[in-house]
Amino acid sequence: MRHRTDVAGPVLRALLGLVVLPLLSACLPAPPAGPAPLGTFSVAEATIAEMQTAMAQGRVTSRELVAQYLDRIARYEGTLNAAMTVNPRALDEARRLDEERRAGRVRGPLHGIPIALKDNIHTTDMPTTGGALAFDGFRPPYDATLVTHLRAAGAVVLAKTVHTELANWVASGMPGNYSALGGYGLNPYDPRPDPRDGWSDGRPALSVGGSSSGIGTAASLWAASVGTETSGSILTPSNATMLVGIKPTVGRISRYGIMPITADQDTAGPMARTVADAAALLGVLEGPSPDPRDPVTAACPRPPGGDYTTLLREDGLRGARIGVPRAHFYEPLVVPGESAPRGGLTEAQAALMAAAIDVLRRQGAEIVDPADVPSVVAPRRDDNILAWDICAGLENRKGADAGCSVVLKYGMKRDFTAYLQTLGAAAPVTSLAALRAFNLANRARNAIRYGQAQLDISDEMDVERDRERYEADRARDLRLAGTQGIDAAIAEHRLDALLFPGSSGAGLAARPGYPSVIVPFGTVPNAPRPPLPADFAARPAPLGVTFTSTACSEPRLIELAYAFEQATKRRVAPELFP
Repeated sequence: MRHRTDVAGPVLRALLGLVVLPLLSACLPAPPAGPAPLGTFSVAEATIAEMQTAMAQGRVTSRELVAQYLDRIARYEGTLNAAMTVNPRALDEARRLDEERRAGRVRGPLHGIPIALKDNIHTTDMPTTGGALAFDGFRPPYDATLVTHLRAAGAVVLAKTVHTELANWVASGMPGNYSALGGYGLNPYDPRPDPRDGWSDGRPALSVGGSSSGIGTAASLWAASVGTETSGSILTPSNATMLVGIKPTVGRISRYGIMPITADQDTAGPMARTVADAAALLGVLEGPSPDPRDPVTAACPRPPGGDYTTLLREDGLRGARIGVPRAHFYEPLVVPGESAPRGGLTEAQAALMAAAIDVLRRQGAEIVDPADVPSVVAPRRDDNILAWDICAGLENRKGADAGCSVVLKYGMKRDFTAYLQTLGAAAPVTSLAALRAFNLANRARNAIRYGQAQLDISDEMDVERDRERYEADRARDLRLAGTQGIDAAIAEHRLDALLFPGSSGAGLAARPGYPSVIVPFGTVPNAPRPPLPADFAARPAPLGVTFTSTACSEPRLIELAYAFEQATKRRVAPELFP
């Protein structure tokens, strides 16, 4: 396992030995000193549009962009642990794209742009491991559909990012961005491990979210990245690392070639430093037409030309109706049948969200407050989504799972098994049972440092015998989160979107597969429980705002998010990684 302190680990050894040292010796008179860029154009905080303009003007080449990012990875990877692997052919790929540009061929807005992928997305030329020891070194027999789209658009796949192992469906309590292969990723806004007794196992003191990783994108180790989400795994890390994240409607982007949890909720999506960058990336990921290998990709119409950047309007908030779901998401709420309240915001979080609402008003939006989600405030426990959790952990094994949704654990058994079958003879394991057995046999190698409760409760599901229970739970998920949840709130108040603090609404939108866009807005004290030591001097935690609506509403959400971003411009770069 590669630990954060292993600065000569596999990524850096490959990077230094195969790419950076030959590059520096060939192209520079001496190694660079300090954080200065390799050329006159700096990639630090540069947008995709700025890179394209610079390449068009001849001020920088794609190869030089890649070289700068590789230099930053070499400089900062030992501290952050952002990458699982780096593409040793990235410079050559960028050179070929530069040759195309000189010949007059520019494929689109991502031509020559270095992008990173979550390490559960298939690439045939780099390992795809999911962070799992059983998949160490695994090269899949086919590319993910979205990777095919990226390459056709001229993107350079620079690296695979760390992430929570198997998209955080291995164990209960696994820290964000931890995996058996990757170790612990740290947050560029406070890249220190947690010092608290009982928590000092290497995990970050400032959460990085999960299961996707925003670490490298936030620190400008690449232009943008592609994450995946089943329930919060794009929105949560974007919130934690001050990024824009677009969690699309399930089906807008093909899932073919992505390690699954459940097809009911899985999706890929962009993570970037600006709404414009995320919008440009979304159009490429979606592709020009539905994927026959993922039938739900016909669910949503594409914008004209597949170009979401045409939706970037500074006046996009004028006349918009934005709902504030106060109950639970802003203010504590007692769930029927319980005595203690749940949810609510701290004083600092509430003040930040009040400031965000003021911005929306000043930009011409009509605020509907409150615009509570009906299933959140439903007085009957059977109709209240807060009383209907996802089955997770050994406490929700078979026989003890009557009060929770089996959709994820059933889906993992159904869809991960089907996924393994697509790998043919290349499959490292052939079933969940075989994966669990491998993990048990390799405990000494830290295969399951936090156990494998999620795999255990998934493997006990029987796809045929448990189908009726799954279908009933799936219908209830859709009713409580969709029909009587987001759909009802949007319709009742005639809203364009609901406004959630941070990623707090991610789980609600995940069940019906609805889209959200999160935008950075500010910081609040990092105040976990139990508290960090007073002399630790914890740095503040980012907090964004999320716009959420019904299926296929990404075009409107991008308009709203861009207008909010342009009115605020509150994202700041992590100062420790200039």
